[in-house]
Amino acid sequence: MQLFDIEAMAVHPYEERDRNVFYKAKEFKTRIIELPAGGEMPTCEMASYVIFYFIEGAAEVMVNQEKVSIKEGQCLITEPATLSMRTNDGVKIMGIQVVKN
Repeated sequence: MQLFDIEAMAVHPYEERDRNVFYKAKEFKTRIIELPAGGEMPTCEMASYVIFYFIEGAAEVMVNQEKVSIKEGQCLITEPATLSMRTNDGVKIMGIQVVKN
């Protein structure tokens, strides 16, 4: 068992997102994603299932050309998909990538 204090974690810019991985196992990896006001996550092809839990802020997320607005306290779960994200005011998310069997 491991306990993580997400609020106390240092978060690196999206361009250094690999430094934000705080747990990695064969089946999944977990990271913190933080985008500043006006920030975006460029379009990426995700070969794994993805879970985004919105810790702070809000964003518009595109999943395979379908747009959804997500805010603090909400969770998005997708199958492997093409994803992108944009935020007006900034956002902090916990992202979990789950290996597809």
